[in-house]
This record gives sequence, structure tokens and C-alpha cells, in this order.
Amino acid sequence: MLWIKALHIIFVTSWFAGLFYLPRLFVNHAMVSDKANIERLELMEHKLYRFMTPLAVLALAFGLCLWLIYHISGGWLHAKLALVVGLIAYHCYCGKLMRDFKAGKNTRSHVWYRWFNEIPVLILFVIVILVVVKPF
Repeated sequence: MLWIKALHIIFVTSWFAGLFYLPRLFVNHAMVSDKANIERLELMEHKLYRFMTPLAVLALAFGLCLWLIYHISGGWLHAKLALVVGLIAYHCYCGKLMRDFKAGKNTRSHVWYRWFNEIPVLILFVIVILVVVKPF
């Protein structure tokens, strides 16, 4: 059981690394205009997204295993699961933004992406508090 918990933490941490870095690439992408840098950023975004998606799937799979093994329940868990659903939506939206950049359809500024980049930080903050403190 501890192996499952350890793997869940490892894959969650790895997934979050991608969720933190991909929008930073979007910030840079929104700021550049020369073709060489745009192509490099598009390649980096694509490779990172392709790498972090299986990490997300593994994080979710090991989290589901923990839920089923430990029969965890409580209001804090419902709040955490809602935030996890939000993270999945954020991850998918990052994929949409990446495809928009590739298609030349980006309409957002680098400032918007700087704010967008803070969303997973806030979610992580709340999730850790919910899991450790279990306030309700």
C-alpha cells in the first residue's frame, strides 16, 4: 500500500511540474515573433504535453487505487476530487491552447498566460491543505 502511495505522490509531483512549465512556455510563445523561436517553442510545448499526459493518467490511476484500498471518505475528499477534476480540465485546456498556438490562433497576451500559470499553484496549495489537515 505504501508503494502505491509513493507512486501516486511521484506521479502527481511530475504532472504538476508539467502543469507549471507548459504555461511558462506559453508566456514565452506569446512574446516572440520570429519563426525560429516560435517553431522551437511549439516543439517544446508538444513534447512536454505528450510527456505529461501519461504522468497525469498514472497519478489518477494510483490515486483511484488509494481511494479504493483505503475506503477514504469525507467532505475534504469531495473538495479534493472537485479540484482534481479542475486540474484535468486545466490540463486539457492547455492542450487546446497549445493547438491554438500551432494553428496561429492565439489571441491572448503574455500577461494573461502569466496569470493563467498561477492556477495550478493555487490548486496544489488547497489540495495539500485538504489532504493533510482534513478540515471537514
